[in-house]
Amino acid sequence: MDLAILIAVVVIALAFDYTNGFHDAANAIATSISTRALTPRVALLLAAVMNFVGALLGQEVAHTVSDTIGGIDSTSGLVIVMAALLGAITWNLITWYFGLPSSSTHALIGGLIGAGLVGGAAVHWQVMLDKVVIPMVLSPVVGFGAAFLVMLAIMWIFRKRNPHKVFRGFRMSQTVSAAALALGHGLQDAQKTMGVIFLALVASGYAAPDDDLPLWVIICAASAISLGTYSGGFRIMRTLGRRIIHLDPARGFAAESVGAAVLYTTAFIYHAPISTTHTITSAVMGAGATKRFSAVRWGVARSIVTAWVLTFPMAGLVAAVFYLVLHPILGS
Repeated sequence: MDLAILIAVVVIALAFDYTNGFHDAANAIATSISTRALTPRVALLLAAVMNFVGALLGQEVAHTVSDTIGGIDSTSGLVIVMAALLGAITWNLITWYFGLPSSSTHALIGGLIGAGLVGGAAVHWQVMLDKVVIPMVLSPVVGFGAAFLVMLAIMWIFRKRNPHKVFRGFRMSQTVSAAALALGHGLQDAQKTMGVIFLALVASGYAAPDDDLPLWVIICAASAISLGTYSGGFRIMRTLGRRIIHLDPARGFAAESVGAAVLYTTAFIYHAPISTTHTITSAVMGAGATKRFSAVRWGVARSIVTAWVLTFPMAGLVAAVFYLVLHPILGS
């Protein structure tokens, strides 16, 4: 019975990874499409390839995700992980339907916390504070401020150059910055699914907490997010690329470059599973605000922030409900 549940958890985890791909595909490519640096299909293909490569570059974020809860074993632990995934998938689909770029990362971790609390797991609150909450608050602030400063520097450096030639150069440069951002997305988000699958393997006794991630877990997670990315996320692209602010190539390059830098820093140095959605959205706002603050559609930004704030509790609540439904069926 446990093996069957484990297989189901792995399948659901890969389904979550797939939804993460199409839900967050906009993160890496919306600015490049909105500035017409790349066509949608070329951008999606680039993002899919770089997501796959990024997923192969590390395991630290995956271990951080698996460390958020403990004290789970056997069938009950597997049901907790299954309920967490279903809660995260449900919230992803709701926000995708309404075109809101909410965080798949926080949906997943919120689901783990919600199902874990109801299921009697030990929530590691210090890990949550150090690796999730603090980076969650700081990464959008850093993204906004850094993109604002980078764009100011670009404006000053190229102030005497022909704007059309400058924009043409930055439009070409966006191919590199979009690829770098997609690599960071794979580095961050695919590892979160790896961490959940590893958590299920530990709960079922097929792995020890100190083991390295099995190669098949890495390849499957990388493939799922890559396929999901290529299937697209055009609803959210419109929100990120045009509804917040209409970006020019220079501002798109600044936003993407800063977003990629924040993703790499948090993954390789702090091992923190931050939200790619929060990071690039705040960077878009920061770069756009250099036109003038009123150029940013703050009403749309306010709706996005509302989705951010709701993600943790709502995904946790949905996951808790799934646990209460599934445990009497599978837990016995």
